[in-house]
Amino acid sequence: MSSSSKIPRPSRNESESAETREPDRAGPVPPAVENTQSATQHSPFGIPPTLRYTPRSMPDAQKILVVQPNWVGDAVMATPTLRAIRNLFPDAHIAYMMKRYVKPLYTGLPWADQLITYRSGKTTKKAGKGLFDLARRLRSAKFDLAILLPNSFQAALVCKMANIPRVVGYERDGRGFLLTDKLLPRKEKGKFVPSPIVKYYMGLAHYLGSQERDLTLKLFVTDSEKRDAQDVLERAALTRDIERPAATGKPPLILLNPGAQFGAAKCWLPEYFATLADRLIDEMGATILLSGAPRERRIIETISRSMRHAPIDLLSKGSTLGSLKEIIRRCDLIITNDTGPRHIAAAFDVPVITLFGPTHPEWTEIYFPKEKKLAIKVFCGPCQKKICPLDHRCMTRLTPAMVYEATLTLLPRPTTIESPTVI
Repeated sequence: MSSSSKIPRPSRNESESAETREPDRAGPVPPAVENTQSATQHSPFGIPPTLRYTPRSMPDAQKILVVQPNWVGDAVMATPTLRAIRNLFPDAHIAYMMKRYVKPLYTGLPWADQLITYRSGKTTKKAGKGLFDLARRLRSAKFDLAILLPNSFQAALVCKMANIPRVVGYERDGRGFLLTDKLLPRKEKGKFVPSPIVKYYMGLAHYLGSQERDLTLKLFVTDSEKRDAQDVLERAALTRDIERPAATGKPPLILLNPGAQFGAAKCWLPEYFATLADRLIDEMGATILLSGAPRERRIIETISRSMRHAPIDLLSKGSTLGSLKEIIRRCDLIITNDTGPRHIAAAFDVPVITLFGPTHPEWTEIYFPKEKKLAIKVFCGPCQKKICPLDHRCMTRLTPAMVYEATLTLLPRPTTIESPTVI
């Protein structure tokens, strides 16, 4: 229904101290990509001579479809590429196609003329019908270029069914025969080389002729989303105009995001979040916001029950993805697992502490100088597993004290300590 590989492991030496990962300070380099027909010109980012591709400009593209990622974090990491595509085709009609639930991330973006949403059916029959309906809708729009950000087979198939003349994307998941322009992700010894998704997406824009170097994530908030956020804050007994209070010497507004869509192995322990939250309140007078998706309700409740103080559960106050953008924008600090709110924080220039467990930080590097990435080196990681088959040591050995020390590097000390808000 529609609407408008294995990862190379580090040394087996383990460490009980948290490793702080800083953003790469060198000039950004896109994923090495190669055109299957020709490879003669360097990328503007200066990739090695043995890894070249030929940019193929599309000066006549007047109607462009950009297929968007399905995950919140990936969607935010696509924004530098979306900006580059608009700069490359300033006069074209550009439409974004996305799953319905991620649409709030794209509202307010100035680089699109149209947002096309769809949702998959819960059964194979309905999903198939939805695919045909979507293809028919795209065919009637007469797009002349499709740019596929995700690697999905279905994304390429629906563009082929819609008779879009040129379909550009990475040759992954057996979909190469559906693409007119195939880009090859970097491999070494038959394995994909970890490459930041933000650069991976930008490789598509470079292939089309972009010279863009800016990898800054960016989101926008609409007036209605701002009002919705103010209503949520008011229901939480906070002032409607609260915004980064620590900047004016007041106790900080800190959002904790304890869930993750990838799997349980990616989540820091709820009792650790509770211990950290209580200490932030005791020593800083912080106001603690808890954020999570509806399916993460049990995690939120576990943290709330384990705390001595009362946090603010945003989900129970009616927060949505749209209002969450504005709430995050108003916070002094975000503490989160490697999941969507991390990227939203970076897009609004809000300091963020990211807790890494089984996932490889290189895949999701966002080049945000106000981010502290905390990880424990263990012999078995990063394993990329959704469920830990051992003792979850990558997360259990990352202690609340380690994370608290990291907060001190990102937050100014308040000049006054106020009593926490009691709900």
